[in-house]
Amino acid sequence: MKPITKTILWLIAFSIAMGFLETAVVIYLRKLYYPNGFDFPLIPVSVDIAVVEFWREVATIIMLIGIGILAGKNAIQRFVFFLFSFAIWDIFYYVFLKIFLDWPESLFTWDILFLIPVPWVGPVIAPCLISLSMIVLTFVVVYYQSKEKHIYISFVEWILFIFGSIIAIISFMWDYIIYLSKNDFESAVWTLSTKTDMFEEVKNYVPDIFNWWLFGIGQGMILLAIVLLIFRYKDK
Repeated sequence: MKPITKTILWLIAFSIAMGFLETAVVIYLRKLYYPNGFDFPLIPVSVDIAVVEFWREVATIIMLIGIGILAGKNAIQRFVFFLFSFAIWDIFYYVFLKIFLDWPESLFTWDILFLIPVPWVGPVIAPCLISLSMIVLTFVVVYYQSKEKHIYISFVEWILFIFGSIIAIISFMWDYIIYLSKNDFESAVWTLSTKTDMFEEVKNYVPDIFNWWLFGIGQGMILLAIVLLIFRYKDK
């Protein structure tokens, strides 16, 4: 077995295990706060639980960055191995939720993805599509490096990756931003410093429409960057 293949397999194993741990925590939280099954609007959570949840998510990202740094042999490998681990973790998080809770009902079921600066929400398929893009990018980089090519991401490709990612993130926040525009701002945004309950301000928020156009533009820019990368190296 080639060293790079062994590395990829261990990254997959590590990320699946992390996905299971993430699922386990979410199962416990849903049993406590959503005994009848998760749904919007969100249920208020005490600040102590909210703070632990926030730092748990931070710790998860640090672990994924760490495994990328440890597994990669150069800067671009470390970067894509982090993305690869994140993608596998994210996909298997939903796989295990389906196995143990029979949730989501479909790939178009709404989920809350992140909380800062405002809630990020979207159908499950959207973050999964981004994760698949991360996996494709990783295999493109690994493939060309296996051909002993000095691969790097060009300035234009970085611009497409960065702005595509930003636009995709905005698409997840878009529905809540619209919600803010229709409601009093101070009653619609939560802050840990001034409230006794997290989500107290969003307890009436129910996602309405996902901005597929905005998401498609962001995802399209990411995919275009990958295509440009492939065409730069395919004939070298």
